[in-house]
Amino acid sequence: MSHQKVKITETLFRDAHQSLIATRLKTEEMIPIAEKIDKIGYYSVEMWGGATFDSCLRFLNEDPWERLRALRKAMPNTKLQMLLRGQNLLGYKHYSDDVVSKFVEKSLKNGIDIIRVFDALNDMRNLKISIEAIKKYKGHAQVALSFTTSPVHDLEYYMKVAKEAENMGADSICIKDMSGILLPYTAYDLVTALKKEVNIPIQMHSHFTTGTANVTYLKAVEAGAEVVDTALSPFSLGTSQPSTESMVAVFKDTPYDTGLNLEALEEIAEYMRNIRNKYINNGTLNLKSLEVNMKTLIYQVPGGMFSNLVSQLSEQNELGKLEKVLEEIPFVREDLGYPPLVTPMSQMVGTQALFNVMTGERYKMVPSEIKNYVKGLYGRPPVKINKEIKEKIIGDESVYEGRPADLLKPAFKKYQKEIKEWALSEEDVLSYILFPQSALEYFKYRYPDIQTERGVQPI
Repeated sequence: MSHQKVKITETLFRDAHQSLIATRLKTEEMIPIAEKIDKIGYYSVEMWGGATFDSCLRFLNEDPWERLRALRKAMPNTKLQMLLRGQNLLGYKHYSDDVVSKFVEKSLKNGIDIIRVFDALNDMRNLKISIEAIKKYKGHAQVALSFTTSPVHDLEYYMKVAKEAENMGADSICIKDMSGILLPYTAYDLVTALKKEVNIPIQMHSHFTTGTANVTYLKAVEAGAEVVDTALSPFSLGTSQPSTESMVAVFKDTPYDTGLNLEALEEIAEYMRNIRNKYINNGTLNLKSLEVNMKTLIYQVPGGMFSNLVSQLSEQNELGKLEKVLEEIPFVREDLGYPPLVTPMSQMVGTQALFNVMTGERYKMVPSEIKNYVKGLYGRPPVKINKEIKEKIIGDESVYEGRPADLLKPAFKKYQKEIKEWALSEEDVLSYILFPQSALEYFKYRYPDIQTERGVQPI
């Protein structure tokens, strides 16, 4: 097998701080170091999408589109990358096709180069419109396979989904291991199998939750993966990615040498360490996030889902039931047809397990999202849900077999009218469609005098 140098996607500005400090990095903390990052020679910098959009509006009083434009300007030589949840975009429900296309168009026009798009159920029908729009507006469509383990998620399963993605126009495939449960030798076999099945590059994305992801990267690269996702050391490890510097050192002077300069990376890391210390001191960075958690291998619970459950139980003074809830998760997952535990499925399965334990009776209380999932409104579960569970959750209601978004009417123009007093651009309208409350509050913060200027009544 011919070797080639490994390329690196830096996650510092998106997944790294999303995983460790709840996506609280501000644009003003990124800009001073962006020029140095631009000179490193990364394959790409992931800096948008995921939870950054919501976090900008809701917690930081920032315009996410402004962040994108500012970083684009500061990093003219590096590809910028984002994470998109297919038909869910960056929210938690399905949006209509016209909204999905418009969002993709605006993301690419404002400076994104690569859009990594995934569906929580690996239901490729939910990626169709995103992929078409990415191709239409000249972006790179990277389709991510949400990795999980179950009796049905074998090599054949992933080969089939990858082939489907390639046939739909994917430019590359990402193996998205959101919980750090893909172990090194499995990764070697998986990449080897995918390499036989598809003719497009393969990228590896994992989290250090179980302390194994750096070795997983090594084996994936030996099997032919071209790109790996890493995070600069101050924001690496734990529920984040393996460290950039460590992986550069691992491949140095081998046929896979990344060619990246460790001294230059150290300069950036020095700057980021000072930023990190601020978040340690104000309590945003919980050192628990940096621990190796082997329970993840048993329960498959990603970092964000774990902290979510801890806070839900703490609020009810029931933290003593955490272990019981964790033990219930694999059962709920099996009942629901083995969905991968990634947003939004992870939150939904976690909440259902919590209800089952708290009420002492399985499916006595069922959130509306779980009902909609069983009705087929999120897409096709990996395994058909058995009749008994279905009846417990939705009685004799029917299950929709089509593509969920086919049920949605075009909506962009309707929202545009609704928010016209405040939205100054189509980007603003999209922010409002995804996060109506946070966006509106941000618009009011941005232009406190707008009502008096325009004689407009506040909405």
